[in-house]
Order: sequence, then C-alpha cells, then structure tokens
Amino acid sequence: MFGSENPLMKLDKEDFRALSGKPVHLEKWATNIGPLYKSEKHYKELLSKDVEKLSSLQRLLYASDRYSVLLIFQAMDAAGKDGAIGHVLSGINPQGCEVHSFKHPSAEELDHDFLWRTTCKLPSRGRIGVFNRSYYEEVLILRVHPELVLAEKLPPELSKRKTIWEGRYRSIVDFEKHLYRSGTRVIKFFLHLSKEEQRKRFLARIDQPDKNWKFSLADMAERQFWDEYMTAYKDCLQATSKKSAPWHIVPADDKYNARLIVSHVVIQTMQDLKMSMPELSAEQKSKLQELRGQLAK
Repeated sequence: MFGSENPLMKLDKEDFRALSGKPVHLEKWATNIGPLYKSEKHYKELLSKDVEKLSSLQRLLYASDRYSVLLIFQAMDAAGKDGAIGHVLSGINPQGCEVHSFKHPSAEELDHDFLWRTTCKLPSRGRIGVFNRSYYEEVLILRVHPELVLAEKLPPELSKRKTIWEGRYRSIVDFEKHLYRSGTRVIKFFLHLSKEEQRKRFLARIDQPDKNWKFSLADMAERQFWDEYMTAYKDCLQATSKKSAPWHIVPADDKYNARLIVSHVVIQTMQDLKMSMPELSAEQKSKLQELRGQLAK
C-alpha cells in the first residue's frame, strides 16, 4: 500500500475506508502493513505531533461551536481499542472530550429502543465523544448470540431473524444521517485484528503477571465464534459504511501503526470541516477595547 521511504507522508484516510455500497471482504483487508515508523522512538515522535494537532483542532472545535465529533471503536477482544483511545486522545482537554464504554445493557436500557442508551451519551456541539463499543453491538454480538434478543422483549413479529438485522442496519444508517444533518461527524473504526495475533495477545495476558487482570474467560469463550463474528462484521460494515459516516478498517496487528492511522484519520476529518475562530463584530471589538481601557487603569 505504501511504497515511499516515508509512508506516513502518504497516509490518507481513504486508504482504509469501506466504500459505500461496495462489498466488504474482510479476508482481503490486511491486518498488518509495513511499519509507518522507523523505530519506537520515531513512533512516539510521530504520535506526539499528531496529539498536538488534535489538541489544537479540539480547541478550534470548541471555539467555533458548530460541530461535534463522535468516534466509534469496534473490534474483537485484544485488538487495542483502549490503547488507541488512550494514546491518540492523550492531549485532549478532558473538558472537551467524553469516553463511554457500553457493556451489557441494564434493565432500564432494555426497556427502550436499542439506540436509546447511546443517544443519551452523544457529544454536544464543540465536543468530541468516544464510544468504546456502541450501538453496533446490537448487530454484532446479538447476531452471533441471537438468544440475547429475547431479553429486549420485542414483539414476536419484530424479532424474526430474517428481518431484524436489515431493519437495524436501516435504523443505524438513518440515525447517523440525522446526526450528520445536525452537525455531528461520526468517524467509525474497526480495528482489524488477525486470529493469530489475538492468540499471542491472550498468551501475553496470561504469561505476564501485570497483564493477568486483562484476561477474561469470556474473551476465550467468544474466540470460539471467530468466524461468526467475521461474518457479522462483514455484513455490518457493508451495510452501514456511508459517505456521511464511513467505516475505516484499520490493520491492528501492529498497535503503533493502528494508533498512527487512527490519529491521521481523525485529524484529516476534522481539518475537512474548515473550522475557524469566531469573528467579532465591530461593535464587540469596540466594547473589548473599552473594557481594556478600564482594566488598564
């Protein structure tokens, strides 16, 4: 994909975008590419520069107060979602960013439509919101484990397997188009991890005492459904990657690469918004000078 001596210079968000209306064959998408950095030190320098750019863009986002940005991360276990979020957004003012993780829904959440609990956590104008897993779980884990749909207590005619997933894809696409029309830019990442790399990371979590806390028996149980998850992801990405809210399929076997790709996609998307600092009217500027004169005394 990248042939130059400095591949980072040619990194473009379109290289990783699942095209709207086009089939998605995950088996043909790389889980690893050549390194975008020369060494660990070089990686840290590159990421530091991106973090600084993001911090500046977040301040501009807040000051212009026209858009909000929602980042969605989905992946198999151990793909590096937490690390990508933590490192890429490390320079963002905490007052301008919120991270939400969505686990098993509560009884109250199950009594609402499947988009309700995430809708309540959307970022307000001028802010960046992050969903570590999201409403997409409703067409991923529930598709692999359709028995979980029963807990949502849907009317029988609405919970048929032949129609429920297509219906939810339509609901999600319509919802994200609504967000776009309301000034929220949705940037979606699927961290594409290979099954072999997941095996290595699971072993590291077991073998290294300081990583034992990361390992869960549930993670191992879900690994048995790898093929089913890949089918669910393929169909989901294909149905819901739209121009207004595209999916980016990020090679995740190399965590450093994945973080650099994520940061570049976010930076390029925010730069495309053409934001600027608010312009003061002549009257406002005059008033400021009057106040300055009072303070100067």
